[in-house]
Amino acid sequence: MSKSKGFIAEFKQFIARGNVLDLAVGVIIGGAFSAITSSLVNDIINPVLGIFAGGNSALSNLSFTVPGGEVMVGSFLNAVLNFLIMAFAVFCLVKAVNSLHRKKEAAPPAPPKPSNEEVLLTEIRDLLKEKT
Repeated sequence: MSKSKGFIAEFKQFIARGNVLDLAVGVIIGGAFSAITSSLVNDIINPVLGIFAGGNSALSNLSFTVPGGEVMVGSFLNAVLNFLIMAFAVFCLVKAVNSLHRKKEAAPPAPPKPSNEEVLLTEIRDLLKEKT
């Protein structure tokens, strides 16, 4: 029984870590963002590309028939566009976070305050300079 309690305690500790919670939040937001990019591609980009492809229909309907069935080129292009938009958004996010971390690290620490002994020696040196 103690092994199961230890396992459960270890699991609780794992779940309570900040990284796991951050990952869970990221997955949820990523799912919502995926719906936004899918809508962008299907509802805005595809109809515009459909105009240039020769018809006003959405690009996702683009397909051709082969002896084995239909090849859905439009669906594949939708998936590629969704991926590129998501990858670009993640790239921009990572780049922004990295630039924030660099700014925090770039600030040099304040020089240490001189000790009392160093302050006294500096004063003695300055007094000796004045005498000569």
